Amino acid sequence: MSQQQFMQNPWSNWMKGEGPDSDIVISTRLRIARNLRQHPFPLLATDSQAEEVVKKVTEVSESEAMRKRHRLQMIQMDQVNPLEKKVLVEKHLISPHLAEESRKGAVLLSKDESVSIMINEEDHIRIQVLLPGFRLNEAWEMGTKIDDIFEKHLNYAFDEKRGYLTSCPTNVGTGIRASVMLHLPALVMTQQISRILQAINQVGLVVRGIYGEGSEALGNLFQLSNQVTLGMSETDILSNLYGVARQIIEQERVARQYLQEHTRVSLEDRIFRSYGILLHARTMESKEAAQRLSDLRLGIDLGVIPNVSPLVLNELLVTTQPGFLQQHAGQKLTPEQRDERRARLIRERINAGRPSHDNGIL
Repeated sequence: MSQQQFMQNPWSNWMKGEGPDSDIVISTRLRIARNLRQHPFPLLATDSQAEEVVKKVTEVSESEAMRKRHRLQMIQMDQVNPLEKKVLVEKHLISPHLAEESRKGAVLLSKDESVSIMINEEDHIRIQVLLPGFRLNEAWEMGTKIDDIFEKHLNYAFDEKRGYLTSCPTNVGTGIRASVMLHLPALVMTQQISRILQAINQVGLVVRGIYGEGSEALGNLFQLSNQVTLGMSETDILSNLYGVARQIIEQERVARQYLQEHTRVSLEDRIFRSYGILLHARTMESKEAAQRLSDLRLGIDLGVIPNVSPLVLNELLVTTQPGFLQQHAGQKLTPEQRDERRARLIRERINAGRPSHDNGIL
């Protein structure tokens, strides 16, 4: 896949929805942070030192051992424009930090975009595996095998007492961050979400928005991840996250059943109002789009709206973002132009994802 295709193609593997508990867990992500010994960390490195890191990491990525697992393509940050960087962030392939602040940064991407390896972000190497549904163990297996190949060829910064050394002290130790992106509309509607978020902070986990630290939880999407990397093994971190995520999934299912049993008319009214607005609105801001799409996704998962594919909505989560809208327009757009284009795109994609006879729904 060419660099331009990565920018233009809205589909990533994680958006296909083919995974366990995909009605609630949109995606699973594993990130492994590593640094090279005797190389200044990216925040202190000169351009030439950063280029040396890119060279070493690239050489390993092109090795026979790596190519047997993944064929990776390099995209250098100084060779893409700000809009293209924004698209990569919106697809969750790079971090906002790599897009905005990294010098001599780069990313290695697999063809299906399930693997992205960021170079010279906060750390020299950040291996990311992103899969659809609730697949923590599979993500860990993929990530650790890639890590093993790098560690065989590169000299990692490692301390016997502290573990893997990283730019941010919160990543020292195992260097891993595992997360699941959860769609929790029923817990929000039943006003249970605040209590759950408070409890999560007490068990070494944290909840962030869909683009990580400092981002907003749009469309009832919450990213649950481990907060502690030091003093816990990889197995303990993943087990703790799995157990808490499983509890939240079950609570969301109970809340959905409660809404259906006790507030069915008002719930369906909300879902169908959002469906109607999405099908007919001529302008729509991003926050409203996220909320309306959340309502529609809930309606699909509950069987209230049977004729729209949830995969279309996964795509719209990305393609309705500002960067993607402007990338496909081939020009910068004003907020008003983006709102108009967003509404048109939603109408077209939902209509394309349902039969011409909508069984009398509308």
